[in-house]
Amino acid sequence: MSMELLVATNNLHKLEELKPLFPGHELLRPVDVGVQDFDPEENGGSFFENALIKAEALYRLTDRPSLADDSGLCVEALGGRPGIESARYGSKNGRLLSAEEKNRMLLSELGNAHNRSCAFVCCLVLYYGPQRFLCVQETLEGAIGVAPRGRQGFGYDPIVYLPQQDKTIAELSQEEKNLISHRGRAAQKMAAMLGAVPIG
Repeated sequence: MSMELLVATNNLHKLEELKPLFPGHELLRPVDVGVQDFDPEENGGSFFENALIKAEALYRLTDRPSLADDSGLCVEALGGRPGIESARYGSKNGRLLSAEEKNRMLLSELGNAHNRSCAFVCCLVLYYGPQRFLCVQETLEGAIGVAPRGRQGFGYDPIVYLPQQDKTIAELSQEEKNLISHRGRAAQKMAAMLGAVPIG
């Protein structure tokens, strides 16, 4: 059964990635239903907690099923950082760095470290009533490259190298990325659950 899903994000890139992963469903941003300046405080200690905070906040504003994504890059040699701070990595005095600045900073911090293993993590939460939600968390494992490569994708994609593809994520087409990405894997499982679990 098709349904409208509110997505708890203002990030158009993220929404466009999710849309083809939920065929038959209409995905909308908060602003599309009149919710301006949606920006709940993400003070959880995990990807799950932050996704739940966002999904529940949007549900309480709209009384409609709300889907939230919390994701980030975990680098083994950096003790799992930037992790849940991926969007705010390197920010000072409230100024968020651009994607290019964050990538340069991470490459500099990692330096010549031999262990360059990393994983993108995505947690999706669909909140459809008080104390009622579905959750999926998935990963995409790779390695931090030595320099950015590719023009597709966004965020950390140009510096995450996938040995099996011999490409960075930013060198994949959107279709290729959706098949294997952390967000793609999580969304495919969430979409399957939506088909099997009555919402109401």
